[in-house]
Amino acid sequence: MERREDSAARLSSFGDPPHSAEVHEFGSPPTLKSIIFAFMNRDQKEKNPGWNVSLGLLAGAIVSGGLEFQLPAAEPTATALVYPESKQIEQSDNFHGTWVADPYRWLENSDSPESKAWIDAQNKVTFGYLSQIPARGQLKQRLTQLWNYERYGVPFKEGGRYFISKNDGLQNQGVLYTMESLDAPLKLLLDPNKLSADGTVALTGYAMSDGGDFMAYGLSTAGSDWQEWRVRDVRTAQDLPDHLQWVKFSGASWTHDAKGIFYSRYDEPAGTNKLKGVNYYQKLYYHRLGSAQTEDELVYHRPDQKEWGFDGDVTEDDQYLIITVRQGTDWRNRIFYKDLKAPQSSVVELLNDFDAAYHFIGNDGPVFWFRTDLNAPRGRVIAVDITKPARVNWKETIGETLEKLSNASLVKNQFLVSYLKDARSVVKVFRLDGTFVRDVDLPGIGTAAGFGGKRTDIETFYSFTSFTTPGAVYRYNLAKGQSTLIRQPKVDFNPADFETKQVFYSSKDGTRVPMFISHRKGLTLNGENPTYLFGYGGFNISLTPTFSVPNLVWMEMGGVFALPSLRGGGEYGEEWHQGGMKLKKQNVFDDFIAASEWLVANKYTSSGSSCT
Repeated sequence: MERREDSAARLSSFGDPPHSAEVHEFGSPPTLKSIIFAFMNRDQKEKNPGWNVSLGLLAGAIVSGGLEFQLPAAEPTATALVYPESKQIEQSDNFHGTWVADPYRWLENSDSPESKAWIDAQNKVTFGYLSQIPARGQLKQRLTQLWNYERYGVPFKEGGRYFISKNDGLQNQGVLYTMESLDAPLKLLLDPNKLSADGTVALTGYAMSDGGDFMAYGLSTAGSDWQEWRVRDVRTAQDLPDHLQWVKFSGASWTHDAKGIFYSRYDEPAGTNKLKGVNYYQKLYYHRLGSAQTEDELVYHRPDQKEWGFDGDVTEDDQYLIITVRQGTDWRNRIFYKDLKAPQSSVVELLNDFDAAYHFIGNDGPVFWFRTDLNAPRGRVIAVDITKPARVNWKETIGETLEKLSNASLVKNQFLVSYLKDARSVVKVFRLDGTFVRDVDLPGIGTAAGFGGKRTDIETFYSFTSFTTPGAVYRYNLAKGQSTLIRQPKVDFNPADFETKQVFYSSKDGTRVPMFISHRKGLTLNGENPTYLFGYGGFNISLTPTFSVPNLVWMEMGGVFALPSLRGGGEYGEEWHQGGMKLKKQNVFDDFIAASEWLVANKYTSSGSSCT
């Protein structure tokens, strides 16, 4: 992701709140439409503070649908809102000879008494308005009823055990369990919700040793990027004495003898305010189980490259340590390796041109497979023989297609390759020589994730979600090419009552843009359906079909949900991403506006009404 990239499209029919005290006259009292978006915005912002709601069209009357909400029979008088005064201060900055006023700089300190008082006053106005909505209680009850459903992670197998995470619907974090078989009872391994009394300690990652007897896991406190890593005995669910500190932006990878892990850390910061300093010169270490961190072996660092970061991963054959070299947030990277069978060997700089993204998939002896966007903005798979690493000897295993190649794994000596086809998941199986074997039959239009495993495994697992499918988990048998449902969350609604379609429209410059549309079956295209149009175009983020309780309730009430794939995202690879960046940022807004125009032209809704 680019730090300097413009923010994503932020379009709202509501506009910005006034900056000073003024009276805003609403043409009607709070209605059901107002509160559905209040809940939607609050839910999404709690999950991701940087999330933006983009409301292109809010038109027509609310249809009661299955909830049978009763709107007021008569319309009360208009409600006047008086916003709190936002003081302005004398603050200007000189940017390259241009003075720029910033009179609200004082609000940047959200912890100051003045800012807290301003926030409290704004909330008083907001919730005073929302509390007048007649159906708010019913809506809150329905949202609560649906939100509290159990959720499962994608399971995986290590040794003779399966591992899976589960959230009962009310927990802040998923709980990690083991199973002796897929239908065996869950055995508790780690509950991160109980790691602190106030719930501020979070599980950030974990790695299982070969055989599944040990788990290295990272913890973060109060949302910090700093992590502490510990080791747990899976057989007893008890921690060992190992304790690694000053870890940041790192995972862990076990050697196959389960005697230790590779991980990356920084030197302990100097000074009293250790958590706020800038961190440079990350180092890759090897920690032996049972030893003190001070005894860890320094594997690789670059004193000449202060911004480089390192990820160390052991290959499945235990022959090599793959070192992925990162530089800031640039998507491009470098790949080095070290021969673990020759402990005194030097680190080899295999791919050091910083010209593309390279993701290690697996190896067959000296042949390394990578997923890359080198000369292929939508992705491809290449093979590099490290005994003759010159580019002229590289071989393309799976070529670039019209679909974006988003992930690839190596299971049962086959490539499992995940694509985005017009922003929805498609998964294909290939032989090691790149010959196509079959498509993985997915349950419908949606998003599939997972498909991990080892070359010797005959099974893999994946999750599938859509606008009306909450995260179901499947087992895929690679020998038979068959999927079996093994976990299905129970949510109190009938998916058969809804339908999803994908349409394509032309943006202002003629670019073909896809859009998902989901709603109750039997929708009448009369131009009077309330429509929630959401778009985000930026930072190479792909918006794909996912289950959302607020969106479902919106559709239950008769609303239409529309999701276009705006440029700036990653739905069609790097070209699509760059098509909405910097000087081309206007394309993002044009794509969004064209989506709303298409919905009006095709009688889903109209622009003649507005949401109150």
